[in-house]
Amino acid sequence: MKYMISETIVYLIMAVIGVLSTIAVYMAIQERDLVKAVIYSAVQSSFYALLYYFLMAPDIVLVYLPVAVGLIPGVLLILISKTERWEKE
Repeated sequence: MKYMISETIVYLIMAVIGVLSTIAVYMAIQERDLVKAVIYSAVQSSFYALLYYFLMAPDIVLVYLPVAVGLIPGVLLILISKTERWEKE
């Protein structure tokens, strides 16, 4: 019984993380400020890494965090600094 309750809590946390990552993706798509869009994308990647952790895939988390949360947003921010920050309508 105790094991079933803790497993249910983990599934509930995973569902909440899934919804939050979907919200972050939507906000990144709708955002006109490209820097904020990159930040929302990094937040979404952090939620995915947390999901991978709950799915017991630590090797994927160890690769996904530096690349999807650190390297890609860093490169995108450098590229944005070379162009305009705001998306044209």
